[in-house]
Amino acid sequence: MNGATHNDAETLALSALAATLTDERRAERFLSLTGLSPDGIRSRIGDPSLLAACITFLEAHEPDLIAVAEDIGVKPEDLLRAKAELE
Repeated sequence: MNGATHNDAETLALSALAATLTDERRAERFLSLTGLSPDGIRSRIGDPSLLAACITFLEAHEPDLIAVAEDIGVKPEDLLRAKAELE
């Protein structure tokens, strides 16, 4: 995997994480299901495994995957590709 592709995947996943956390319902569910705290997220913000976990969370509930993809202006498949690159 080349660096540019990895950086694109990280950027996309960061956008998905931000969109997840700015929706109160999704954010509460994400924090509850992952056991992460806001401080824990902040301390691991650049961690590829955290970013992939966010997309995995969205993938588990397709309406959220679709909504976040629309919010950030990409296709759901783009998010899934980014997850695969980060894992």
